[in-house]
Amino acid sequence: MPLLPDGSSAHPHNSGFLAVDSGGSGLRVAVGTYGGAPPAEGRSAEPVRTGERGIDPDHLLEQVLPLTRTLAAEAGVEQLTTAVIGAAGFATLGDALRAELPDALTGALGVRQVALAADAVTAYIGALGPRPGAVLAAGTGLIAIGTDLTAWRRADGWGHLLGDCGGGAWIGRAGLEAALRAYDGRAGGSVPLLERARERFGQPPELPGLIYPRPDRAALLASFAPDVAACAPHDSVATGILRAAARHMAESAAAACPASGMPEVACTGGLLNLADPLLTFLHEELTRQVPHARQTVAEGDPLHGCVRLAVALAAGDAVWPEDPHLLHVTGADNRAT
Repeated sequence: MPLLPDGSSAHPHNSGFLAVDSGGSGLRVAVGTYGGAPPAEGRSAEPVRTGERGIDPDHLLEQVLPLTRTLAAEAGVEQLTTAVIGAAGFATLGDALRAELPDALTGALGVRQVALAADAVTAYIGALGPRPGAVLAAGTGLIAIGTDLTAWRRADGWGHLLGDCGGGAWIGRAGLEAALRAYDGRAGGSVPLLERARERFGQPPELPGLIYPRPDRAALLASFAPDVAACAPHDSVATGILRAAARHMAESAAAACPASGMPEVACTGGLLNLADPLLTFLHEELTRQVPHARQTVAEGDPLHGCVRLAVALAAGDAVWPEDPHLLHVTGADNRAT
């Protein structure tokens, strides 16, 4: 099927890639050529649905295919040869994607290679590229993933009810607990956080009814994390929450990081926007808990990781280990060994 909407072949020799980063706030799509020019990018604000089969491949395609054709025309790509889909929840909810998406993308776009990856993997590839180490993906949730380039190792990422320790929802929940402690007059409370909670959510007795029934409960909790960071410079309880969050984050990085060699460790995700109140503690904890790893700045985000993976697969020099639940590649008979 031709990619250009009018079926034309203005660039008959231009082949390229499709890269998709699908997460809780929607998805981002990039289409580009292999020559190094910046890809054309677009986005959808609608998150891909999940159901009894996990992540819904049909709903993903409904959003991706129209964007892909528009971006292909913009980027001058006539034929896509490689597609990389990075998806939040792929490790545990990706069965339907693995079963249906490769053939569907080949049929709709003519791609020869398809890689399906957990968003933590694309975060790693975007941040560190082909180097061993560990990456903390810190947003509403928290997951660490590491590799020595022979196997992947992940830590946490269990969701806001069972884990994601140190992530945005964890910080926000801890801040709201401290606010309610102050409201009750219990030890460990924070009056500044109580004031912030009133400003953001209303009166404390209304909080359970506001938060518990919400399907986006984790995101709602995480929305209070910036308030915790704002209070930290003048409130010891808020400071303690951020210090504990940094400790949890470093614990996950230490669990995922290769134990030998010269690994690197980087952080990526929206939680970094909390800046110094959190990052100073995180730097200290990483130095203490992962002393053999060099701390470095992430080179790119998960979409950048999808692009990197697509280009490497097309060139046959992808070095990242395959794993059924983390990085699933089909049709790539020219991969590097």
